[in-house]
Amino acid sequence: MLPVYVVNNFGQFNHLIQRMFRDLDIDVQMIGNATPPEEVASGCRGLVLGGGPSLSRAGNSPKYLDLGLPVLGICLGLHVITTASGGEVTPGRHGGYGPVDVDILEHDDIFAGYPGRIRVWASHADEVSVVPEGFVRLASSSICANEAIAFPDKHIYGLQWHPEVSHSENGRVVYENFNRICLEYGH
Repeated sequence: MLPVYVVNNFGQFNHLIQRMFRDLDIDVQMIGNATPPEEVASGCRGLVLGGGPSLSRAGNSPKYLDLGLPVLGICLGLHVITTASGGEVTPGRHGGYGPVDVDILEHDDIFAGYPGRIRVWASHADEVSVVPEGFVRLASSSICANEAIAFPDKHIYGLQWHPEVSHSENGRVVYENFNRICLEYGH
């Protein structure tokens, strides 16, 4: 069976994403964001666009959205998904990392098993200000209307927060759900 790829966009938590999958006994491999799309398409069953410092350093990440694979974007990964799909990302009113209470609006595939509200760890230095056409809003908070979005028909999901850190409640559930989605719809 092919692994899930974690795309390293130079963020400080990408290794924690990989570790989360390994702790769940899910086959995972980290790749650089300069990896050619053809190699990504043939080498994995789904991919996580990890975090990073800026969209300008996201490499080929936007091209990976057109491979027909399930995609989960975390923080900067969400911003890659948003901007590549015609939405907008702007500076948030609340910067640095910290706890946020998030309301789950849609208990779709990626949030199956979650309660209506969870406490997570997120940075809001930048955030989604305009949701791309065709996407649905999955979660919001008192400081950010678009904490999570999805294009369900394409199995593309994006989260503002970091479920892989211990400060985020039940973050492993996001990765378990994503693995299930990859097994159902990936290569």
